Amino acid sequence: MEISIETEVEAPPSDVWYAWVTPEDIASWHFAIEQWHCPAAELDLEVGGKFNYRMEAKDGSMGFDFAGEFTSITPRKAIHYKLEDNRAVKVEFIETAVGTRIVETFEAESENSAEQQRQGWLGILNNFKKHVESKCY
Repeated sequence: MEISIETEVEAPPSDVWYAWVTPEDIASWHFAIEQWHCPAAELDLEVGGKFNYRMEAKDGSMGFDFAGEFTSITPRKAIHYKLEDNRAVKVEFIETAVGTRIVETFEAESENSAEQQRQGWLGILNNFKKHVESKCY
């Protein structure tokens, strides 16, 4: 099963792209809720390149690596990757009259409900939107 989420960011695709692929920016937004953070983000932005974003509870009680490999990259337009468990993810960046619409589609996993997964990924995407709209590039 695939799940799609989306948001519109009031920023041009070049700024949105930069925040999506820059480790310092990723560390500022790649977590679903305020009680978590992303203490480290590494990526090799090329097809076949790997990425690893560490996500941890701020109280240190738990954490995990969000990691995978890029399978297709079209700068400022789309990124496709597969997660370590081979689930596919597509992220599209679509220019609009007021900024950039981001559509993220991912294959669901079987451990959590589809709604839990959708809410978690949407929390991260909403953090991304807040991060970009509050920053001047």
